[in-house]
Amino acid sequence: MAGEAAPLSKFDYPALKSETTAIFLDFDGTLADIAERPDEVFVPGPTRDVLARLQESTRGALAIITGRPIDVIDHFLAPLRLPVAGVHGMERRTAGGQRIDSVVDEAELAAVHARLQIFADEHQGLLVETKHGSLALHYRQRPELEDACIAAVHAAVNGARGLHLLHGKMVIEIKGGTATKADALTAFMQEEPFRGRIALFAGDDVTDEDAFKQIGNLNGISIKIGGGSTAALFRTEGTASFRDWLGLLADRFDSRTY
Repeated sequence: MAGEAAPLSKFDYPALKSETTAIFLDFDGTLADIAERPDEVFVPGPTRDVLARLQESTRGALAIITGRPIDVIDHFLAPLRLPVAGVHGMERRTAGGQRIDSVVDEAELAAVHARLQIFADEHQGLLVETKHGSLALHYRQRPELEDACIAAVHAAVNGARGLHLLHGKMVIEIKGGTATKADALTAFMQEEPFRGRIALFAGDDVTDEDAFKQIGNLNGISIKIGGGSTAALFRTEGTASFRDWLGLLADRFDSRTY
């Protein structure tokens, strides 16, 4: 039931095996601390090292599932190049390197962008971010404008067809198409090297809840970072504690011999 996640310390992670586990991770608020601007985040060097170790020990069964575009994830995780589902499943790069992008009405999104940019220009501290098949209005620097931002987004998309809204932490996204993080996770699990493994997914935001629910359908493991009601099985208090836990998992996997 949502909201009843057990402490991550209660999870018997030593029972996991590197050769039978598929790891899926959100990015912002999970691997990287939330920042006021999207371009100000970073992944600590030790965390990138942990990801590289997990990629090797799981034989490549490690993927990022995020609202960020794939190219942005590549930039923040360089020199790592992992399988990634970006823009909440709108674009995906398989373990084999194949890109699969959803088809969207870019002209309709451009019209919405123009209307939303007018609102953002009138309020210092707001940022409109453009992605493939998606727009995001960030208001982390102006949290007092949350209601006004929500109203502006609804007004900007009024009459537009095929667009969906996602409410995250101090951000509202306008997405073309219906792809979700759950869809991306399901697609990965149908491919090598993820197929047949126990799926583990960790995320921090309401946009991760559909993936938590899908993990439940797969009898997998779900981890919520931070507070709030959730469908996840386990919870840890913040990004730092999750990164520490991920390091312990990497240590465990490294200690196993095949």
